[in-house]
Amino acid sequence: MSQTDFATLCQRGKLNSGFDSEDEKLLIQEGGRLLPYLAEVTEKFYDELQQIPAAVPYLEGRVEGLKATHLAWLQTIFSGPYDANFAASMHKVGEVHVQVKLPVEFMASGTLLIKKHLVPILTQVYAGDALRMGLMMKAVNGVTGFCLIIMQESYQSSLLAQELDKFMAITGISRALFNNLANAYKDDGGAGMV
Repeated sequence: MSQTDFATLCQRGKLNSGFDSEDEKLLIQEGGRLLPYLAEVTEKFYDELQQIPAAVPYLEGRVEGLKATHLAWLQTIFSGPYDANFAASMHKVGEVHVQVKLPVEFMASGTLLIKKHLVPILTQVYAGDALRMGLMMKAVNGVTGFCLIIMQESYQSSLLAQELDKFMAITGISRALFNNLANAYKDDGGAGMV
């Protein structure tokens, strides 16, 4: 199985989320103003998650540790840089969620809950500057969408790997043979395979 190309994933995630270089610059420039509010976002996020019955089993006995990890993650999305290393870090977050078997839909709903709690903070911090507030909301939407796309890639990679493992178990094909066949197919552009 090939390794994830995080530079390509990063570019694709930015393009698909609309997270552009202006958003990046603005978040790095303004992120420090939001850092004091991020603990509040984390608290509200976990308070709300604990009210969702399907989420409770993933939280039991772990809330305080999860809060610390969540707060550290939030701080990174307001500090950058938003490069291949950032993409690798976000992919790792997704992998952890896959390992604990968190349903993929929780990733999207979690992102929405985070934005729910960030928007009032943005309106408070930028109350006197409607233009900057709008630009920050665009940037926050972009960066959270960017993170979500990359984290969900972990789910897709995991599902593909699970299906491949099932296929190899059923057929008895070894990983080495499968890789050789895949490489042969790739090398001839698929022209010789039907």
